[in-house]
Amino acid sequence: MCLAVPGRVLSTAEVDGTVMAEVDFGGVCKEVCLQYIPDVAVGEYVIVHVGFAIQRLDERSALDTLADFERLGILAEEFGDDFEYAARQGASPEGADR
Repeated sequence: MCLAVPGRVLSTAEVDGTVMAEVDFGGVCKEVCLQYIPDVAVGEYVIVHVGFAIQRLDERSALDTLADFERLGILAEEFGDDFEYAARQGASPEGADR
């Protein structure tokens, strides 16, 4: 599944001419491209889809959504270890037999 997930911008930097950010998704931090909304400030919340911040989001909505995703196990599915997630589901991830 590929969802747009809210996260909090921890830092921003220009990397090879591209505006990037370190974003916290409820405890999991990832590098995200800010080219679509380059004026985002540290501390703001953004919605991220396939590595790109696509929209700003207010803090309450972001935190509520992250809590719902956590409760439903979606954060583990999106950001967790594929092998750990598959083991919990009683299957092996694609390519595990390599």
